[in-house]
Amino acid sequence: MVLNKEQIMEIIPHRDPFLLIDEIVEMEPGKRAKAVKHIKADDFWFTGHFPGHPVTPGVLIVEMMAQTGCTAILSLPENTGKIGFFGGINDVKFRREVVPGDDLILDVEIIKTKGPVGVGKGIATVGGEKACSAEITFIIK
Repeated sequence: MVLNKEQIMEIIPHRDPFLLIDEIVEMEPGKRAKAVKHIKADDFWFTGHFPGHPVTPGVLIVEMMAQTGCTAILSLPENTGKIGFFGGINDVKFRREVVPGDDLILDVEIIKTKGPVGVGKGIATVGGEKACSAEITFIIK
């Protein structure tokens, strides 16, 4: 299953400038999703982070993972029209800078759900090299 930005917006409530994934390239609804974010020099965060040395903020990479996992969970029919909120972020590790020109691949697997609460395990890579990993707890409302 491949989704473009417009199709992603039919599933999750995020909108520009805070819709931070460009496309879903693989997805098993409720189980996993893989997204791509094409990092561009004109992305809004680079004007202040950092002038002369643009780096994607780690917190935004974690948000990109969350939006990827949210797309998988909210694509289930019983979650149509709902919103995914952070419940927690654990075991976050950053391994490399993510800079303009990078294609960031965000792979999130839903590893546990119980009622409206779940946990996703995410890995973000550039060119096969790990940039970030995290475990994200979410709450669906």
